Amino acid sequence: MILADLVVGALASLALPPLYCLPALALGLLYLYRCTQDAASPRQLAVHAFFFGLGYHTAALSWLTNAILTRAHDFWWAVPIAAPGCALILAPFIMVPVLLCRLMPEGASRMVMLAALWTLADMARVFIFTGFPWNPTGSVFEIPGLVGDILIQPAAVIGVDGLTLVAALCGLLVWHGRTVRLGLIGGICVWGVWGAYSLSHPRLLPVRNPVVALLQGNVRERDILSRDGAVQAFRLYLRLTNEAVAKARALNEDRGLVYLWPESGFPGLLDEDEPARRMIAQAADGAWGMIGSDRRDADNRFYNSIFALDESGQIRAVYDKSTLVPFGEYQPRFIPFNLLPGQLTPGKGLATWSLPALGAVGPLICYEIIFSGHVAGAKRPDWLANITNDAWFGNSAGPRQHLATVRIRAVEEGLPVVQSANMGITAAFDGAGHEIARLPWGKADSLVLAIPSPHRPTIFSIYGRIVPVSLCIMAVLVAVFLGYRRQ
Repeated sequence: MILADLVVGALASLALPPLYCLPALALGLLYLYRCTQDAASPRQLAVHAFFFGLGYHTAALSWLTNAILTRAHDFWWAVPIAAPGCALILAPFIMVPVLLCRLMPEGASRMVMLAALWTLADMARVFIFTGFPWNPTGSVFEIPGLVGDILIQPAAVIGVDGLTLVAALCGLLVWHGRTVRLGLIGGICVWGVWGAYSLSHPRLLPVRNPVVALLQGNVRERDILSRDGAVQAFRLYLRLTNEAVAKARALNEDRGLVYLWPESGFPGLLDEDEPARRMIAQAADGAWGMIGSDRRDADNRFYNSIFALDESGQIRAVYDKSTLVPFGEYQPRFIPFNLLPGQLTPGKGLATWSLPALGAVGPLICYEIIFSGHVAGAKRPDWLANITNDAWFGNSAGPRQHLATVRIRAVEEGLPVVQSANMGITAAFDGAGHEIARLPWGKADSLVLAIPSPHRPTIFSIYGRIVPVSLCIMAVLVAVFLGYRRQ
């Protein structure tokens, strides 16, 4: 029994990026629904759902083992438990909806209730430590290419959590008879027409964003951590900067010009290293830059930061990462012993820079891009810049799943988003989530492009997660009505 739960849960995760095997999700949801019918008691149902969730999240997060292996000499003991350990925390977010939906009569009412509660539980993952909304179910629609571009357009209204509700409803109701299946086909056709129209009729603002040079050094994590490797990485990024700026000037665009170094791109404390800033400015040949680096304050606290450098190498703005990775950048206080060799301090919150050459840009660092409805500051930027060091993830599903969050944030906010990743995947998306260009994993190169104009504010960018929460409440009411009507 438990083995079947684990296997079916693991197979259901194949619907997530980067495989997008949508039938696997429908089969997994059917399995859970049948468990609500066949389980002899709530306790037995809880066991089914928990181990399904354990298999689902362990398979989806299997790439976490790569992150541990990069520092196996320190964390060798965590290699076999990294993914299962996270899955143990996340499994209840599947178990609870399955248990509660059993209160409804069998049939459509229970299916709709399960879809609504599944979505609300998925959204609730932001409340674990600093939050862990990785792999929302709605990301199953982010199929590469035009098909995915069309399917994700509703996220501009309902967000990725609204897509989660749609995915769960479709995955369950597809088993509820021929009439319902025909209705789902009709709904998908309407969805496709809407998505195609949104793509072909963008509502752009009259803003000219800068030309950007995204740098990907392909520097291994152990080289970043070693002194000799760090010096070589710095020289590499100087060369890439010089070459990329030259390519950008060859475009002859009458716009600002900015280069992006990834998270940990500068292997030191940039604000305390004036000679290094002068070398960067010389390599940049008059361009502005955004560079990932650690920072230390007067109280000897460390931050993961982005620095904005002008054409002379002077620091014009600093953004400190405000949402830290639990067990990676900080340790929850309830743990009585020290797991991490060093911890970071969170910044004050999201920001929007308005600077010459850069325009109005929202800086983000790695983990922060995964939070739906929480990527833009109080003042709406004209583009988002995410820097990351996905070398930790290895050439696995991790960088692809991370990139999927970048793509869906572009649709939700109606803003072009660029990502500079140390080993990949470096990419750029317009405000509709259409991929403009990318650099593959494991290639040292630069990506130069003119950032598209932003779209007008989307419904989701104005109201945020209130929209999908409201849809879930409506679905709960529908489920109660259907159940009452049947009784």
